[in-house]
Amino acid sequence: MLTKQINELLTEAGKTVSEMTNGLRENYPDPNDRASLESDRNFELRIRDRERKLIAKMQEAIKRIDDGAFGICEVCGGHISEKRLMARPVTTLCINCKTKQEQIEKLEG
Repeated sequence: MLTKQINELLTEAGKTVSEMTNGLRENYPDPNDRASLESDRNFELRIRDRERKLIAKMQEAIKRIDDGAFGICEVCGGHISEKRLMARPVTTLCINCKTKQEQIEKLEG
């Protein structure tokens, strides 16, 4: 499942590069059109950057699967529920440890 998602994200990234490379030839004389295009490109690049980080997390999850550590909380060593892993396969924390982490982050601002 993770490998399939990685491949899909890489395919989308390739499409984005292709579209942006081909789009460099476009010349918009209207400043508003150029600004809109630039804004759209920046948004697309931010999305791809987030996906790049997600791919790295997915690759780490695959490594944990190979190492036999997948589904084990890295803080308390307990099991991460199957339901949580299905919702977020890249997670490294059980729900209790994640809740505690978020509470501490909220208190620290």
